[in-house]
Amino acid sequence: MSGDPAIYDRIGVDYSNLRKADPRIAAQIHAALGDAKTVLNVGAGTGNYEPTDRQVTALEPSAEMIAQRPAGSAPVVQGHAEALPFADNSFDAAMAVLTVHHWTDQPKGLSEMRRVAKGPVVIYTFDTADRSLWLFDYWPEFATLDEAMMLPISEHENWLGPVEIAPVPIPADCSDGFLAAYWKRPEAYLDIRIRSGISSFWLVDNVDEGLARLSGDLQSGEWYRRYADLLELDEIDAGYRLVVTK
Repeated sequence: MSGDPAIYDRIGVDYSNLRKADPRIAAQIHAALGDAKTVLNVGAGTGNYEPTDRQVTALEPSAEMIAQRPAGSAPVVQGHAEALPFADNSFDAAMAVLTVHHWTDQPKGLSEMRRVAKGPVVIYTFDTADRSLWLFDYWPEFATLDEAMMLPISEHENWLGPVEIAPVPIPADCSDGFLAAYWKRPEAYLDIRIRSGISSFWLVDNVDEGLARLSGDLQSGEWYRRYADLLELDEIDAGYRLVVTK
């Protein structure tokens, strides 16, 4: 599986402002960690979703991301998921949030997380088989990108052992600016600053073509007619999943 774990050295200049942990998603992740007291956060970025009531160690490959970690955040080690610089069973639990798709060897990274965690491994990711998000109508390239970058979610257990997979609903006012966050705020995707914090827009061609169609549909009202059912919802299942070892 391909990926670019250092992509955030290029795109992460304003990441800490664009990507703020959503408390509802955080609650689901933290609950999955159980009673773990020591937690390794792999691909930790600027520290989003790191629990503050536990002893967290962060691991992150990007110097840009490390530089944006706020004062007082968990200690960070620069390194890669595929070669965790920790002994077996060093942590009670390990977590990874929207990062697996950037790893160069996902099976190796998952195996490494399983190796260093005595207890649960918690992965916040997305199911590449889910195409319900309306963004795929404007950028079908996202589907091809996902398939090229991601393991099928059903294969995680090959390297983690038995897992439970649960949907993570995306609230309409989601504060974390990942790809699906603005599903009810389509105008946001026209903002280059918003797009700059979403790696998918950096990794596909023909972004401008989709932007032109989205802009036209918003101006004409076609978007609101086509997706009128979404406007009645407070949250949706957009294919995001929490994978947790049993």
